[in-house]
Amino acid sequence: MDYKETKAPVTTVTYDKDAIVAPTNNIYESISIIAKRAEQINGDLKKELIEKLDEFATYNDSLEEVFENKEQIEVSKFYEKLPKPTAIAVEEWLNGRIYHRTPEAE
Repeated sequence: MDYKETKAPVTTVTYDKDAIVAPTNNIYESISIIAKRAEQINGDLKKELIEKLDEFATYNDSLEEVFENKEQIEVSKFYEKLPKPTAIAVEEWLNGRIYHRTPEAE
């Protein structure tokens, strides 16, 4: 999924509790599902960021020389401006894009 195209808010937002609870009728189950999805999103973003930063990595034996790579800084700033994984997960939950099931109910 392309997290860069999400409509999730970048700042803190107050959500309607009833909208979050509606799919499961249980606030704890809803929050648990959102949290698990946020962990997945965080892992994906972290993996993607590390891959992009590795492209610009320069390996030196000398610890005295530290190079500031402008491309690395730009990539890092871009990822810092993205919405937080929890905001993306809540936005996906409210739009019904997270699949969940309860094994006991089947």
